[in-house]
Amino acid sequence: MTTECKTLTLPEKYADQVEGVLSCYDRLIVTGSVQPLCYAKGMTHYLSQAGIRVFDFAMWAQPKREEIRANAAALAQANGLTIEFIRKRGTRKEERINTLLKQRGEQPGLVHIFAAMERCNTYEPWHDKVSGKTYVRYSESKCLHYYFYFIDAELGLCYLRVPTWAPFRLQFYCNGHAWLAHQLQQRGIAYTLRDNAFTHVSDYAQANALADGLDPQALHALLDRVARQYCPVIASLGLMVTWSLMQAEYATDIVFKSRADLQALYPHLVETLIHTVKPEDVATFLGRKLHGAYTGEVTSGLNKRILGTRIKHVMGPASIKLYDKFGHVLRIETTTNDVSFFPQYRQVQHRDGTHETQWTTMKKTIYSLAPLREVMVAANRRYLDLISSLERPDIGVAGTQQLTRLTRPQVEGAHRYTGFNPLADEDVPLFRLLLRGEFTISGLTNRAVRALLPGKTVGQVSRLLKRLRVHGLIKKVGHRYKYYLTEFGQRAASLVLKLRELAVIPYLAGQPAL
Repeated sequence: MTTECKTLTLPEKYADQVEGVLSCYDRLIVTGSVQPLCYAKGMTHYLSQAGIRVFDFAMWAQPKREEIRANAAALAQANGLTIEFIRKRGTRKEERINTLLKQRGEQPGLVHIFAAMERCNTYEPWHDKVSGKTYVRYSESKCLHYYFYFIDAELGLCYLRVPTWAPFRLQFYCNGHAWLAHQLQQRGIAYTLRDNAFTHVSDYAQANALADGLDPQALHALLDRVARQYCPVIASLGLMVTWSLMQAEYATDIVFKSRADLQALYPHLVETLIHTVKPEDVATFLGRKLHGAYTGEVTSGLNKRILGTRIKHVMGPASIKLYDKFGHVLRIETTTNDVSFFPQYRQVQHRDGTHETQWTTMKKTIYSLAPLREVMVAANRRYLDLISSLERPDIGVAGTQQLTRLTRPQVEGAHRYTGFNPLADEDVPLFRLLLRGEFTISGLTNRAVRALLPGKTVGQVSRLLKRLRVHGLIKKVGHRYKYYLTEFGQRAASLVLKLRELAVIPYLAGQPAL
């Protein structure tokens, strides 16, 4: 049996049609918590230290509200702006901002100020009759919020959302693609940026290297500066803000040279993915294992939008998406609304003061941007490996030879190994097992296969693995008892499932095949 090379990725298979591949942070939302006002005990302690009665909390907060409102009015006047009050839900601020940018240009500075009454977390005074203690506790209410949209010289278009009521929880937005565009411009690298996607870059290698250099310290300095500028109560109270990642998106874009090249491939990928990706695969893409104790939801869904067709796989607060942006950019994007969903190997300080380096949850601080990028790059790579195995098989002599190789008996030495039947009930589960996400990463072992095929003995699984090897579906790794799918194995397994689930079963059931 001939040795097969590593499976080519999609950009490698379509090298003549792909201009380049670029990976970069996309949407970043950061929250700013004013210390120690951001938690109930801290607020209670602050009021006590300042000599303010807990039941005078509202009286203390009202002057701070007026300070923020007066500052917003002064900024609007200084920049020749009118604060725009949003009264309707669902108003698209981005559309309004894009209209203003076409008029004013892209020069740094304040672009616009929105105001809106929105829900906010706050506190209410409370006296506990049992303990006799008086303190503030969490409550929900509505207050006036300001959205300060501005263009930063480094980060491009950003906004800071400022509530006018304590505890003044801030929200900051920026986009990694806008930041990268500035880096490219500084170095004279030509590019075309459309919305939040590059449709052309003259040097993809350098662009990817620059994308890895987003500096949390520089971001921290910017966040502190804009917080003081747009939320003056922070400075007047002499307090500091801690910044945490609320939402992060990391995109890997495969830029095709023409729309026709991508559209010839994309519908096939979407049809196959929606039927073949299982919940355990979604977990594997995101670097997790789906175990019995997990109580969250794992889903996959297809959505057709104006900008293109999107398939999205969700596991708890994280998701991974595939869509054809503007028709000729194939984007794989991992998103999380909770950074601690991902594990991280880092130093942990215990309550007794000792330190230990171990696997634990990732910190939500903005200084987790670098390790978070590594996790999201790996997730995008695993998904890319999957879609690379779902390439539409060639038709002709080569395809006929491969079909014969799969279905007919093969002989090695004195032993004869039966072929595989793409429609047989005993073989289809095996093909589905071969495409499990964890095997793509860590390979197959006898023990792992037995765990998924109850009732099979060690000897039976060994003979099954030998049969798969002889037919060229798997290959052994060095001198270890571990196996990986070959390129032929990936093609055959994905084709079998697609043929059975998208064509044969619907046709026999009297339904139109997809």
